[in-house]
Amino acid sequence: MATKPTAVLNADLTTGTINRNLYGHFAEHLGRCIYEGLWVGDNPEIQNTGGIRNDVLEALRNLNIPVLRWPGGCFADEYHWKDGVGPVESRKRMVNTHWGCVVEDNSFGTHEFMHLVELLGCEPYINGNVGSGTVQEMSEWVEYMTFNGESPMANWRRENGREEAWKVKYFGVGNESWGCGGNMRPEYYADLYRQFQTYVRNYGENKIYRIACGANVDDYRWTEVLMERAGNHMDGLSLHYYTYPGLWEDEKKPALQFDEGIWFETMFKAYFMDELITRHSNVMDKYDPKKRVGIILDEWGTWFGVEPGTNPGFLYQQSTMRDALVAGLHFNIFHNHNDRLHMANIAQTVNVLQAVALTDGPRMVLTPTYHVFEMYKVHQDAQQVQLNYDSPVYEMDGRSINQVSMTASKAADGTINLGICNVHHADAVSISIELRGQSFSSIEGRVLTSAELRDCNTFDQPDVVKPVPFTAFTLEDGVLRLDLPARSVTSLSLKA
Repeated sequence: MATKPTAVLNADLTTGTINRNLYGHFAEHLGRCIYEGLWVGDNPEIQNTGGIRNDVLEALRNLNIPVLRWPGGCFADEYHWKDGVGPVESRKRMVNTHWGCVVEDNSFGTHEFMHLVELLGCEPYINGNVGSGTVQEMSEWVEYMTFNGESPMANWRRENGREEAWKVKYFGVGNESWGCGGNMRPEYYADLYRQFQTYVRNYGENKIYRIACGANVDDYRWTEVLMERAGNHMDGLSLHYYTYPGLWEDEKKPALQFDEGIWFETMFKAYFMDELITRHSNVMDKYDPKKRVGIILDEWGTWFGVEPGTNPGFLYQQSTMRDALVAGLHFNIFHNHNDRLHMANIAQTVNVLQAVALTDGPRMVLTPTYHVFEMYKVHQDAQQVQLNYDSPVYEMDGRSINQVSMTASKAADGTINLGICNVHHADAVSISIELRGQSFSSIEGRVLTSAELRDCNTFDQPDVVKPVPFTAFTLEDGVLRLDLPARSVTSLSLKA
């Protein structure tokens, strides 16, 4: 058993609101995320609502998804929205050059996406095309979606079956413009952004939160240039960071075949998220000390090798407790940056990278990552509570990280919710938390862990890794003592 960390929770001291959008999602036209994962059209073998498959829809509703980003990703900068509206049989077909070179028939377009977010009850986050698009094309898309008056685009929307304009709050002006979105220099993109965003107009009561393309991982100069040259024209600045062992240019390590060393390296790299957000925030503080502009972490998650026998361009991977702990660690870090971090979107929702659900024809399975989203949804829009703690050290090959990561928040009814990650691959840990500022009469807990390091949920065995009641705690004289299993995510609800 590792050395006990000590922790103090000050239930009466809050440190900001945890924006519900930190639990956002991302769905790109990539592999089987949209087609088969979310959209099945008129397939009679899969129960659906207007083409949206019901099992995935209900699973996502259960997470209280706050926002969904679409249509990309790299796909966004080759997507021409007019090809995806109007009668399905007359929509243009294209080749998805980024992801597998498969035919994209555009049967899932603006109307279908907006129907999906209405069914989910979440905000749409639209990503516009700067890389291969035009100012006019982007401007007309916004007009088509959000203008209720008399205009060519609004009239065309009505002809296509939608009388009332939609509400679109979040709009991204380009994606990864430093790479697949155009291989641009920050100076060039900053000028393009200023031009394009001018025509992303607010119509009526619809007020758009404009998001500029931000940095690739630790490119702090990109952030500097964008904030200096265009900061007063944006509401958010995106950031992308994926967690993977090894180097980006290496062949990606398998999702299921890994050892303790690869496990540790994955956790080590997941912790880097904290430094990344901190340093980009520091650059932004120079130009925006009041923190008006938010960091929009609209792509995050694990990136491993594709499952054997699948299309390499589809990025289909399995999910284990390793992925679940990356999610839990990230949420704990996100909460600590609630002053600057306005949104985070996991990549991606279904069947791609760190998905929360996997599908195979009419079958669906929930991943360990899904269960972390479900356990942590209580933190959405809650007040972060001050929680100070010391963690034992987790060491391997000369590197070290904290074994324990914790977060706490207060719900509207006064309930204190805790999220605790024990990232060690093999060691359990006992912790004690001194509770100050409030007394509690009842505690309920759940824990997500796995019997084996590489356990996962499959279509034939969907419940191998799922939350179970957590009872390994005592509360005495204001001190909460917990015994946490190895490789686990634990949630606790403390009620007065």
